Amino acid sequence: MDELVLLNFWPSFFGARAKIALEEKGLTYYERQEVDSYTAKSQLLLEMNPVHKKVPVLIHNGKPLCESLLIVEYIDEVWKDKSPNLLSDDPCKRARARFWADYIDQKFIPAGSRVWRVKGEAQAVAKKEFID
Repeated sequence: MDELVLLNFWPSFFGARAKIALEEKGLTYYERQEVDSYTAKSQLLLEMNPVHKKVPVLIHNGKPLCESLLIVEYIDEVWKDKSPNLLSDDPCKRARARFWADYIDQKFIPAGSRVWRVKGEAQAVAKKEFID
């Protein structure tokens, strides 16, 4: 059986994406390691993701994969025999899925995070951006 470790931090939208991909493919045997990548970066996180030093990181048989969208694509490719397919076989549909995932990463998540982090007038502005 493959060794799978997911370095994650529970409030991470990106970590949730990797976790959902693992669960959808039925890879529920993976080891979960909570890493607060904001305040207490573990030595393992720093070794496995020396560039960004952020979660999520999927470690598959000792080899690290970083960035949630890349992790989803990797899971889908490596475990092609397990249903469901996470991405379409059709190149156009795959490209559209990547477009919307990138849109969520660039627009939706930052705006939602600002609503959560700020107060007062700044929060009102952040809510408007989020809704728009």
